[in-house]
Formats: sequence, C-alpha cells, structure tokens
Amino acid sequence: MPVISFANAKGGAGKTTAALLLATELAHQGHRVTLIDADPQRWISQWHEMSGNVRNISIVTEVTVASLQCHLREMASHTDYFIIDLAGARDALVTTAIGLSDHVMIPVQGSAMDAKGAAQILDLLALMKEKAGLAIAHSVVLTRVTAMVTTRSLVAIKGLLAQRGVNVLNTPIGERTAFRELFEVGGTLHTLDGAKVSNLDKARDNARALADEVKRLMPMRVIRSGIPRVINFGRNAA
Repeated sequence: MPVISFANAKGGAGKTTAALLLATELAHQGHRVTLIDADPQRWISQWHEMSGNVRNISIVTEVTVASLQCHLREMASHTDYFIIDLAGARDALVTTAIGLSDHVMIPVQGSAMDAKGAAQILDLLALMKEKAGLAIAHSVVLTRVTAMVTTRSLVAIKGLLAQRGVNVLNTPIGERTAFRELFEVGGTLHTLDGAKVSNLDKARDNARALADEVKRLMPMRVIRSGIPRVINFGRNAA
C-alpha cells in the first residue's frame, strides 16, 4: 500500500487541498484511503468533523514522530493508499514522514516563496539519499493554476524543474470554487450540489485526472520490508 506524503516547507502552497482531492477521488473510485493529518493547522481534521463518515476514508488526527509508523502498521491491513498531509515546515515529523513514504508530492504555486519551500524538501530528499541511502520517489504538483497561467508558462516551469531532474505532474490543480467549498461545507466533489457550485464538472475532471496520474506513478501494492527506517541527520533534519 503506497504511502504518499504532501510536503512543502512553506505553508499555503496548496498541500492540504491537493491531499484531500487525491484522497477523496481515490475513495470515490473504490480504493480504501487512510488520511493522516500531520499538519498542526488540522484542516483535514476540521474537514472530517464537518463531513462525518466518508465512504472508504479513514482519518488519523493525532500524529507524532513516535506514533506515525505505528499508525501505518495498524492501518495497513485495510488501507490501499496512505496519504499524509504535512506541516509547512521542515521538522522532525516531516522528515520522518518523508522517510516512510513511497512517493512525496511537492505542491508548488507560481511564487518564489513556494519555490524556496519546495527546494528545502528537495534538499532534504537529496540528503536522505546521500546519508541514509533512501532514494524516495517524488514529484512536483502545480497548484492553484488560473486561466492566466498559459500552457507555454507551464511548459517553461516544467522544463526548469526537469533540468534539476524533478518530475512534474502533467495534471496541475486549478484554482476552483469547488475546491474551496470542500473546506467550507465538507463532503467531497461528488456530494457537492452542482446547482450551487460553479464549474463542478470541471473540478471533478481535474481531481479524476490527478488521481489517475498518481496511480500510474506507483504500483497498487508496495512490498514493504517492515524494518523501521531510522533517519538521523542531527541538526540538519530540522
């Protein structure tokens, strides 16, 4: 069962929205998803409180460095995908979660601060590979993309990241009213009322394309050794 973390050392990059869209769309497609809320802002937990039980989704709301791997082990038998929403930081919990991940998604908006936050996560991944031998797959997902961002601009951004050897998802996450609405009223894109939310069909298509692309990036079942990954970089980890 793949463990997918969403990380950017800067807050406000669209991590939580991306994580929730992926989780709810995978659940809608019939996959069992465990959402782990490791962000102190607790947006996922607040969404869950508004939504109540959502089919195929389990929520873990209290997470520490010590408990994270226990949660993964305890939920593994009835989970197809783990999705971890991390804090906008580079701390011990972020480092631990990334070290336990099969794929790290790095959400980035078109801002210099977002790029710097993403660079910190990329540097952390490089450090893990160098010091601990952990080569963790990762991709950038462009978020809050508006109609003003042209296809040519997206190609240019992807090209710059590709020069660094960074994979960029072909599916950007648009800036849509429906995505914001999820955090206002709860539920999923498939429970929102199309008569009250504009362009809901396009929002659903966006989430479906995101989930389909992510699924193609990784096998449905990842064979995990069960051996704890001990990651200790001293002060460099924070």
